[in-house]
Order: sequence, then structure tokens, then C-alpha cells
Amino acid sequence: QVQLVESGGGLVQAGGSLKLSCAASGRTSNDFTMAWFRQAPGKERDVVAVSSWSGRTATYADSVKGRFTISRGDAKNTVDLQMTDLKPEDTAVYYCAASLLRVAHHREQYAHWGQGTQVTVSS
Repeated sequence: QVQLVESGGGLVQAGGSLKLSCAASGRTSNDFTMAWFRQAPGKERDVVAVSSWSGRTATYADSVKGRFTISRGDAKNTVDLQMTDLKPEDTAVYYCAASLLRVAHHREQYAHWGQGTQVTVSS
């Protein structure tokens, strides 16, 4: 089993920055594709950014391109999300997720999830 623990959420004004971190523990001997998703009230959980299993490739939702950066630690069992120029529409619960698939861009492809961390952006 793999456990994911997120940290770093909070309240920030529009235009500000936050950094989310996620650490994986347990059976982490495999390489994982890791990603950040977010879910706003009344909406579905959508992908924000994905770091490939090798850690060398990153993909982003159009809504966050140029503002968010996903990065992996050297051991590849941690993943951060640096968020800049935050907007009120970025307000959501952010979830870290891990998949054994080498290509995973959809929620259904992720078997391991963190508990979520709240990000609130005030206008």
C-alpha cells in the first residue's frame, strides 16, 4: 500500500503564491506517475498537473499553464506544486495522486490518493 500526505494549503490573496508538497510512503519501490488534482465545491475532481513516472515530463491543465509548476524530488517519492499568480477560481481542495501507469491523465487511472489540502484564494 502507498500512503500520500499533502501539506502547504492555506488562504492567500489573488496574485499570491503557495507551494503544495506531497510525500509518498509505504510501497514506493516502484516508479509512479504522480499528479495534482483539485476539486471545487459542486464540481468534479480535475487534473491540474502530472509528473511522468520518470519525473522528466510535466503536463498541465490549460487553466494553470504558465502559473503552476510541478516538480519531483530526487528520490521521486515526493512531488511539489508551486502555484503563482493565484486566482479566486483556483480555490479548491487539492489532492496528490499516484499511479503505476506510465501515462496517466485521468482520475480513474490513479489508485492512490492523499487526503487533500484546502487552497482558498481571496479576491
